[in-house]
Amino acid sequence: MAVTFGLKSRKSSHMPRTTAEINRIVRTITRTSRRWNPTAVGAVAQDSGDPFRILISCLISLRTKDEVTAEASARLFRLARTPRAMVSLSATRIARAIYPAGFYRTKARTIKAVSRTLLDRHGGKVPDDLETLLTLKGVGRKTANLVVTVGYGKPGICVDTHVHRISNRLGIVRTKTPEQTESALRQALPRRHWIPYNDLLVTFGQNVCKPISPMCSACPVRSLCPRIGVGKHR
Repeated sequence: MAVTFGLKSRKSSHMPRTTAEINRIVRTITRTSRRWNPTAVGAVAQDSGDPFRILISCLISLRTKDEVTAEASARLFRLARTPRAMVSLSATRIARAIYPAGFYRTKARTIKAVSRTLLDRHGGKVPDDLETLLTLKGVGRKTANLVVTVGYGKPGICVDTHVHRISNRLGIVRTKTPEQTESALRQALPRRHWIPYNDLLVTFGQNVCKPISPMCSACPVRSLCPRIGVGKHR
């Protein structure tokens, strides 16, 4: 039988989550998530399964709303879907295609540079390991982990602001930065949850567990959540 802890005791003691609790939380959110739209990058992964398009949509998504990322990626991929096709476009044309994504001019130059590097150093293929991906211009741990997990189906944990915030709210980790959260999740999170965890928590964060005034009354795991760091909520 699953054991739940009272909200008051969990808040005061910050008791670590058990594996059984984490499994229950992930299973419950997963069941609820079926009625939510996937993230923009998740949709690209579902539609194409192409690591290159996943990588490019990740680069577009940085500091950009999901709906903007989806539309910008679709416009760009109508023009180019391979590194060779992408380098044939001018940075100005790429920028026009992905506008109004945040920092669209800088991202256009990055997309063109990454595509050129893939052709020159990797035979036009996106690397499938974290260390090599991190050598590409503009690619940080979030992007690299997402490409490895949803692009190649390899174990990894992609941590963005949603994953960092919600993992701490739920008491799964106690960390101050996304980098610390990634390391802590590798210890706490059962390996079978690693690949879907990012898309799951991002959609959960967009629909329910929002940064400001989360919708706790509609939360499927409210009985398990200590609401760590939550002030005002609905």
